[in-house]
Amino acid sequence: MFNPTQEEVRRFFCNVYAKSRAGQPMEALEIIAAEWIAQHPEYHADLADADAAVTRVYDGKDGRENPFLHLSMHLSISEQCSIDQPRGIRQAVELLAARRGSLLEAHHEAMECLGRMMWESQRAGRPPDGMAYVDCVQRRATKD
Repeated sequence: MFNPTQEEVRRFFCNVYAKSRAGQPMEALEIIAAEWIAQHPEYHADLADADAAVTRVYDGKDGRENPFLHLSMHLSISEQCSIDQPRGIRQAVELLAARRGSLLEAHHEAMECLGRMMWESQRAGRPPDGMAYVDCVQRRATKD
């Protein structure tokens, strides 16, 4: 299982941003990451300086979210949808995207469900409940 350090994650996204800006060839995962980075210009300044990004503390006290966590969640949801794991997540996210008219907005709503699932798992000391996560996304996709 791939288990990168915080520094590795931050350098990955900073390197993808640099490659994208320079028009350099990228691996498949980098291409997906570059697409999400392009959707978030508010993070570009953070991604432009890898050394500063590695040392910066994103604790929410300044009202800013952690761009690396946010982009990592986009990648996670993209991967989950590509392999439909947990089962049903692809359909739920596609339905949510159709209802919202935006894959970006669907991902942002799915992130809330994913974050809740992870928090509840850690709080209860049990494995993540994939079905509860899918149900949460489906509920969002079917309510107005």
